[in-house]
Amino acid sequence: MEFGFEPGQAKLRDEVDAWLDDVLSETGESPDAESDYESAQAFTKALANKGWIAPAWPKQYGGLEATPIEQAIFAERFAYRRAPNGLTSTAVGYVGPTIFTYGSEEQKAQHLGGITSGEVVWCQGFSEPGAGSDLASLQCRAVRDGDSYVINGQKIWTSSAHHAQWCILLARTDPEAPKHRGISYFLLDMSLPGVTVRPLINMADKHGFNELFLEDVRIPVSSRLGEENRGWYIATTTLDFERSSIGGTAASRRLLDDTIDLVRAKQLPLSSKQRTALADLVISCEVGQRVAYYVAWLQSKGGIPNREASAAKLFATELSQRVSNTLVNTFGLRGQVRTGDGREALGGIPIETHMRLTALTVAGGTSEIQRNIIATRGLGLPRV
Repeated sequence: MEFGFEPGQAKLRDEVDAWLDDVLSETGESPDAESDYESAQAFTKALANKGWIAPAWPKQYGGLEATPIEQAIFAERFAYRRAPNGLTSTAVGYVGPTIFTYGSEEQKAQHLGGITSGEVVWCQGFSEPGAGSDLASLQCRAVRDGDSYVINGQKIWTSSAHHAQWCILLARTDPEAPKHRGISYFLLDMSLPGVTVRPLINMADKHGFNELFLEDVRIPVSSRLGEENRGWYIATTTLDFERSSIGGTAASRRLLDDTIDLVRAKQLPLSSKQRTALADLVISCEVGQRVAYYVAWLQSKGGIPNREASAAKLFATELSQRVSNTLVNTFGLRGQVRTGDGREALGGIPIETHMRLTALTVAGGTSEIQRNIIATRGLGLPRV
C-alpha cells in the first residue's frame, strides 16, 4: 500500500505552497481567520483571481475539477499555513457539495457561481438552543402559505452569520411527523425582513458565532432544497461533508512545528516527559493526516464517507485540544499570556488556540455523537 503522493500531487502541493508564500506576504497569516475579516476578504479575492476557491468543483461553476485528494491538499496547505480562508470554508466545504447533490439546476445556477467568485458568504442555521447534539428535535417552524413558507424560530452558534448573505436552514414543516421525518431544508436569503443576527462572543473575546432570530420570514417555495419533509436526510449529507476536513490536523501540526522550532532556537530546557509528549503529538498528527486522506480517497472512489468522516472529525478535534493543552502547560505561565508585550509564548497563540478550540468537540456534532456513529454504522453495535 502506498501512503505517499503521486508525482502530480506532490507538484501541486509545492505549487500551492509557492503561491501562499506570495499571497500571505500581503494578507498575513491568521490562526483565527474567521474573526480576521479584512485579511479573509483579501485572501478570498486572491483565491478567486487564481480560480482556487473550489478546486474540486466542475469548471462550469468556477472550479478546476480537481480530485478529492487534490482538494484535500489545498485544504491541508491552507490550514498549515494559517491562510485566512474562513469566509469560504462553509460554502465550499459543504454548502456547495450539498447543492450539487440535491439542488435543482436553477438553484445550482443561482448559488454556485457566487461562491467561486468569492462574492457570497454562507452560514449554517442548524443548531438551536434546545437542539444541539439531538439536532432532529429542532423546533424552528416553516409553514406553507401558497407559493411561500413563513418561518419562525431561533438558531444558535451560527458561524459568520454577521458576514453572510445566505444561510442553509433546517426547519420543521410537519410537527405531527416523527422528528426525523418532518424537517425541510431551505436556502435562506439573510437580507429578508424578519431575519435578525446577534453576536455571541466566545471566551477568547472573538466574534465568530451568532444567534439567528427568524420572525415571520417569508421565503419562496423555490428556496427549499429537495423534497418537503426530507430535509433531515439532506442534512446528514451536509454533516458528512463538514466532518471530512483535513484542516484541523494540519493546524495542530503547524502549532507543534512552531513550538519545536522555538525550543531548538532558544535551546529551551524540556523534561523527558515534555519531549515524549511532543513526540507523541507529532505522531498523532501523522495518523490524523492519513485518516483524513483516507476519507478523500474514499470520495475519489465514488463513496460518501460516513463512519470514516466521523472518525476523522473525532480524532482531529480531540487531537487539537490535546495539542493546545500540552503547549500551554509546556510553556508554563508564559503559555497563558495573551498580551503582546514580549512575555507570551509563540505570540500568544497557545492560549488563544486553547480557548478557541474548546468548542470543536461540540461543533459539527459532539464527540459522543461521533462515537455513536462509529459504533452503530461502523462496528454494527446495537443502539441502546
